[in-house]
Amino acid sequence: MSTEEGVTPQLIVDSHLHLYRNAEDAEASKAGYEIWEYGPNDGIQFSSRPGDYSSAVDALESSGASFAVVTNLLDVVRPGVAPEDDLVDFNRWLCDEIAANDRRFIPLIAVDPTYMSVADNVAHLETMARDHGAAGIKLHPPVQRLDFEDQSIWPIIEACVRLDLAIVSHAGPSRDGSGLGEPESFRPILSAYPSLRIVLAHMGGAAWRQLPGIARVYPHVYFDLCEIVEQIGSPRAPSADELSGLIKEVGADRVMMGSDFPWYDIDHTVAQVMGLPGLSTAERHAILGANAARFFRLPA
Repeated sequence: MSTEEGVTPQLIVDSHLHLYRNAEDAEASKAGYEIWEYGPNDGIQFSSRPGDYSSAVDALESSGASFAVVTNLLDVVRPGVAPEDDLVDFNRWLCDEIAANDRRFIPLIAVDPTYMSVADNVAHLETMARDHGAAGIKLHPPVQRLDFEDQSIWPIIEACVRLDLAIVSHAGPSRDGSGLGEPESFRPILSAYPSLRIVLAHMGGAAWRQLPGIARVYPHVYFDLCEIVEQIGSPRAPSADELSGLIKEVGADRVMMGSDFPWYDIDHTVAQVMGLPGLSTAERHAILGANAARFFRLPA
């Protein structure tokens, strides 16, 4: 993949990829998650890959990416298995069977107060970080009904700070209008934990206009272009010029490329980033890999 000047990025990192135990679980997740917030757009190019390990490897290698940060939620619970047991099994599968044997995949594990108590989530997170190599967690406030005004869930956030773990969280509107997941909803934990290593995904999605205010007040927050860069042209998404302007306003050194694979393909998302107007070669290189390498502490 080359820039318009013909310079090849030194490093490509997908900072937002989902990985499933098998193709059936992946297809069930893709079929069960409606992308509604940007409005209708028949021109979106979705991936045909299922999202299991072999298809993720193919996507990684086809794009030239060196690393992918796996941002897993337990969104498909196996029949007959207690959700809390399946959550533990899912996390161990990722850390022990995948990331331990393929160091290109950086594991962020699932935590969910719906399935386990906050205390049990914290204990599990400590074990997975200490003994299994978990690098952080993935959150999805609208799906998991996480309200950051509720301090009863803060021990999970506090554990990430204490253990120096990263958080990647979905950021965007909630379909019920609750505001859960909008960039503004993160203010309580961003104020309480100024050393928190956190990425607000999708540049805030269809709530992207809230992002500059968050970026100005909280310099420790990073962002990813996952999905929103693929939705350019949708009614409630920014235009290409608006997205480039947003990147510059929040700081190109705080923005990462993410594909949201298997919804979108890594190489196509890279091409979308390369096609954004008005970004310098240095800014493109930072977004495509250098920022993620710094944030997730990857070998550059």
